[in-house]
Amino acid sequence: MYRSHTEPLVVAGVDGSPSSRAALRWAATFAALSGARLDAVMAWHTPTTFAGPGYIPAVSSLSVDYEKVLNEVVDEVFGADRPSYMTVLVREGNAAHLLIEASKDADLIVVGSRGHGGFAGLLLGSVSAKLAEHASCPVLIHHGDTQIPEVHS
Repeated sequence: MYRSHTEPLVVAGVDGSPSSRAALRWAATFAALSGARLDAVMAWHTPTTFAGPGYIPAVSSLSVDYEKVLNEVVDEVFGADRPSYMTVLVREGNAAHLLIEASKDADLIVVGSRGHGGFAGLLLGSVSAKLAEHASCPVLIHHGDTQIPEVHS
């Protein structure tokens, strides 16, 4: 899924939630400070409760819709200052599984503590919890809306 690379890679999992937007800001700042590339990744799949038995979704249509959503989120987070070192990627599949796979090539993965699904009272969402347990690289799970600390040299 991911290409081999020589420079560091930071991957940000994005689902459009406020938590993932804050995580994307952290990931971009960390990537800039460390000279890394940044992949902003959004995963999608057709839930069986939506599709039902025998339903065949228009996959190309859904993929394009998610690309639009991800680009809108990136534009809202960065405005006209979209990082030149960032690649925007939309992948079909389970978010946790795709990010765990991405962790094999990444130096750091950054996700929000909770996304659009699950229960609001949980400290970790299912994706961030699975990622923390199974990723092949360090995982930063962003809680709240704090900004990344400034680095002074």
